[in-house]
Amino acid sequence: MSIVIEQPVEARLVAAAPRMPSIPATLHYDRRDPFAVRMTFPAPATLEGVEVCWTFSRELLAAGLKDPEGHGDVRVRPYGYDRTVLEFHAPEGTAVVHVRSSEVRRFLEATSELVPVGLEHLQLDLDHDLAELMRDAC
Repeated sequence: MSIVIEQPVEARLVAAAPRMPSIPATLHYDRRDPFAVRMTFPAPATLEGVEVCWTFSRELLAAGLKDPEGHGDVRVRPYGYDRTVLEFHAPEGTAVVHVRSSEVRRFLEATSELVPVGLEHLQLDLDHDLAELMRDAC
């Protein structure tokens, strides 16, 4: 069984230049980090010309499909019939993208099949992680 899920999504960057009305992005989930999801934007889609990856909680993404959620660097909220807005806040500015809610739901369903919601803690190896921390501290 796979331990990683990657799903391409089409993101529409709000106030994007006319040459790029939509950008490819990828949603990632790795059961070794069961509480988190990542959204990656390829280098051509970013101002810096390098790949950009945002990591945030799976719970935030799921909750943001129904109601506005988030108070930090990443905020998620529903928009219209089948759109979800993701806001990414950084010192350089804010990026606002729209994605199809159906794509987000399909991604979340796949992550739930891999690691059911509420059972994420069973994927963690706290003894191993603590041993690694202690090894690095010496």
